[in-house]
Amino acid sequence: MKKLSLLFVIVLSGMLCAQAQTPVYKVYAIKIAGSAYPFTAADWAKGAPATDSLKFNFMVWLIKGNGRNILVDAAFLNDIDDAKEFKVIDYIRPDSALSKLGLKAGDITDIILSHPHWDHIDGVGLFPNARVWIQKDDFTYFVGSAWQKGEGSGGFNKRDVRMMVDLNLAGKVTLVDGDNKEIIPGIKVFTGSRHTFNSEYVLVNTGSNKIVLASDNIWIYYSLDHLVPPADGGTLDPAGYVKAMQRMKTMVTDVRFIVPGHDAAVFTKFPALAAGVAEIK
Repeated sequence: MKKLSLLFVIVLSGMLCAQAQTPVYKVYAIKIAGSAYPFTAADWAKGAPATDSLKFNFMVWLIKGNGRNILVDAAFLNDIDDAKEFKVIDYIRPDSALSKLGLKAGDITDIILSHPHWDHIDGVGLFPNARVWIQKDDFTYFVGSAWQKGEGSGGFNKRDVRMMVDLNLAGKVTLVDGDNKEIIPGIKVFTGSRHTFNSEYVLVNTGSNKIVLASDNIWIYYSLDHLVPPADGGTLDPAGYVKAMQRMKTMVTDVRFIVPGHDAAVFTKFPALAAGVAEIK
């Protein structure tokens, strides 16, 4: 009996120790800009009604805790030519937007890039102390094959390629090799949607919940609600995109903790902390 009691105490202590060592985080959505273009849900989700108007936002996500300030994506600088077709309005530079949460650019320790499209990667250079995490296959395609004849560089910008090569030469880039990888304690990345060559999404442990930051692996809530792929050109694998959403739903206790990349409804579904800032909880 004494041995069983001792074993119970050891097991319980181990469980409590493991629980105490598991880092937990707070997660925020931060609006960077809106669009004056009259988008509808049909522009972003296959089979969605063309009569459903859509408020489109550009955003980044902040994961805060365990001594780290982690951005998921870094948005863009407003002088980039690609932004013109979106009729960008209400723009705030990503580093300035962080001041709403009391942070400066130098406070960012890590940037997890979901994919290297201009509106997610162009702002990386604003954060001098950040380690950048990106899928190895996505990085390789972005800086290499995408620019070869017959390949696709749509959504990529040459200045961002040069920036990422320079950061890699400076030892500031970590290439993540594959699916279901815990890259930082309590934070995992997953692949499969193929929004770009090998885009990734992020699973965050907040202690009370797990949150999926889907970025453009889900453009808008309509795709998640109806399990449909994006409109034409939004993925290299429509079936894989849907399977990824189905998988995301198994990762969370409540589907509302799956956060899409461009739907302004994010800022009405979660508590506002400041203008253009919502806490995902």
